Amino acid sequence: MSRLHQSRIADFQEVLGEPTVALTKLRELCFSGIPFDGGLRCLCWKILLNYLPLEKALWSSLLKKQRDLYSQFLKEMIIQPGIAKANLGVSREDVTLEDHPLNPNPDSRWNTYFKDNEVLLQIDKDVRRLYPDMAFFQRPTDYPCLLILDPQNEFETLRRRVEQTTLKSQTVARNRSGVTNVSSPLKTTPSSLSEYEVLPNGCEAHWEVVERILFIYAKLNPGIAYVQGMNEIVGPLYYTFATDPNSEWKEHAEADTFFCFTNLMAEIRDNFIKSLDDSQCGITYKMEKVYSTLKEKDVELYLKLQEQNIKPQFFAFRWLTLLLSQEFLLPDVIRIWDSLFADDKRFDFLLLVCCAMLTLIRDQLLEGDFTLNMRMLQDYPISDVHLILKKAKELQDSK
Repeated sequence: MSRLHQSRIADFQEVLGEPTVALTKLRELCFSGIPFDGGLRCLCWKILLNYLPLEKALWSSLLKKQRDLYSQFLKEMIIQPGIAKANLGVSREDVTLEDHPLNPNPDSRWNTYFKDNEVLLQIDKDVRRLYPDMAFFQRPTDYPCLLILDPQNEFETLRRRVEQTTLKSQTVARNRSGVTNVSSPLKTTPSSLSEYEVLPNGCEAHWEVVERILFIYAKLNPGIAYVQGMNEIVGPLYYTFATDPNSEWKEHAEADTFFCFTNLMAEIRDNFIKSLDDSQCGITYKMEKVYSTLKEKDVELYLKLQEQNIKPQFFAFRWLTLLLSQEFLLPDVIRIWDSLFADDKRFDFLLLVCCAMLTLIRDQLLEGDFTLNMRMLQDYPISDVHLILKKAKELQDSK
């Protein structure tokens, strides 16, 4: 380990060792990248995302309270509906006329259940594809959720729910196409399910944990529910917490990720809400800000993109909404997020990073035609994020 690296770790330990963490100092340190060692990054992110308070004495009671609350969410939103569904055929007492799966009343518990299934299927499709070039999300977690996997629990898990719903929709789809002889749905595994080995009972893959986090978020935030792309925001957070070298923290990666994700979404959720697109807090405003900043910093490049009619929504929409999580490899995304979370102006720095990405390929953009340039912006060519962050910092300092 280099001397410089050791002294950086010491700087972090000093700030985090105080009874009250000095936020300004911590932000400054984190902005230049947080060492992974000793779980420093996980701890800093939890502070920067307002999950942990600055007073260290409050940490253990707060963590206990939040993790218990998360278990409560699991019971109410996954286990209880699952038990009700599993008991449907077994006990007839609880199936009254008011609360029967065929009840058309929109407030019926079953109606909610089926509506949730639509959200669940969308989440399922997206989380199975998380970082396909990395084996991590397909691997079993060291800490499977015992509440969910307890063999005493006779209830329908999310995994089961997805399988059932997929099979049902397949059968219906085939019937609709006029084929009357529907082959037994159990024999035809839908391709989406057979794509990945399902782990044996008692184990669960990391992507299944992410699925649960997103499902519970959708249930608790019906106004936004689940929007495609949220899986790309929760992925790096969960990965960071689930690989924490400190096993006491790692064990609670699911609950901690859930609350950090919720806090992060509170800051960026407007990007995901279509009706706000054109308001001052919406994504259109931010995309235009990338161009007005570019105009200030590099008018020649700005005019070239204007002249080719390359609008910011063609590429900056994804860059901004997903905090660049799709443009770089996961370790690089995590490094960029160190700086973004440390930014006290909350994601103003992201606009400068986008500008830096444009100015670093200015020569190619100035020479390229529309098609070439679009291809370059859709599949960004520079992979050295340190170069990008350095450039963004220069832009920030030259304001």
